[in-house]
Amino acid sequence: MRSKSYSFWELFISLYCMRILKEKTLNDYCEQAKYKPAEESLKAWFYEARYSIWNNSNELKAKYRNASIIGSKRVIFNIKGNDFRLIVDIEYKLSTIFIVWFGAHAEYDKIDAKTVKYDG
Repeated sequence: MRSKSYSFWELFISLYCMRILKEKTLNDYCEQAKYKPAEESLKAWFYEARYSIWNNSNELKAKYRNASIIGSKRVIFNIKGNDFRLIVDIEYKLSTIFIVWFGAHAEYDKIDAKTVKYDG
């Protein structure tokens, strides 16, 4: 069996950047008409998050002062000002971000951010 070879950048990203699981989920949201106004802001968040290195919630808060930390790993980001909300779970030791939920602020008001689960 032949082993896969990785480029320098693939190795760099896998070792020194945050991995974002369920990236397709973000892309799917961007395709929906009701979320189109958030597309650029969501893609900007994705780019910034992917190339960040957060070892704990304090480091995350240094970059995103308006992020809400809920428990040890759940974080709520404001997207496009405060028009949309993105809920993620972050495993800091594994440098991994898991997309849990995204929606308009009005939709966010109808859920429990502490207990909502990914339903994809």
